[in-house]
Amino acid sequence: MGSKHGKPVLREEDITQLAQTSGLDRKQVEDHFNGFKAEHPDGRMNKKEFATMLSKALPKKDASKMDKHVFRVYDTNLDGFIDFVEFMVVYYVMADGSPEEVLLKIFRIFDINSDGVISKKELTRLVKDMYAMIKSESPETVRIIEIVETFETASKEMIAKSAFAEMDKDTDGKITTEEFISACLGQEELSRILALKCVDIFVQDD
Repeated sequence: MGSKHGKPVLREEDITQLAQTSGLDRKQVEDHFNGFKAEHPDGRMNKKEFATMLSKALPKKDASKMDKHVFRVYDTNLDGFIDFVEFMVVYYVMADGSPEEVLLKIFRIFDINSDGVISKKELTRLVKDMYAMIKSESPETVRIIEIVETFETASKEMIAKSAFAEMDKDTDGKITTEEFISACLGQEELSRILALKCVDIFVQDD
């Protein structure tokens, strides 16, 4: 992203990057950019605007405490704003990315201080913030009765502790991206549910 006379513009390398990652052609990228710019004239979205957009996009999902966590997925340069390029890269990864690529983005939800690892404190905080979403798990999910009962009876701290133990394979007190992806893809029960509920935020109901 760049600017010209104080107005946001797409750089040539931005167009090339987005065309490669999204499969869109140049005109489609530019059309999407113009639409984004119409909503956000300065070419970027702040946290309040993002929270408003998320609540409108997810009226049926209890994700009210998750906007600050989801914001981190998009704000890759940590400047407190989401620009068009950041927004589009995440959109197309979540729509068409491989499981590993998707989980790499989801990792940023869990990594609250963006230091590249997940601590037990961070995981506990996230479980507390997404507790309502976890309890509203859809009935189609495998073993949902047992899972819901677990979340009904166990404390948030116990859920976080159990999930942390699943992910932290080398028991060094922190979870790396590799451990996180491995636990989620390896069908570790709590790890999978937590990750799926985060992915669910990005998937709109029909």
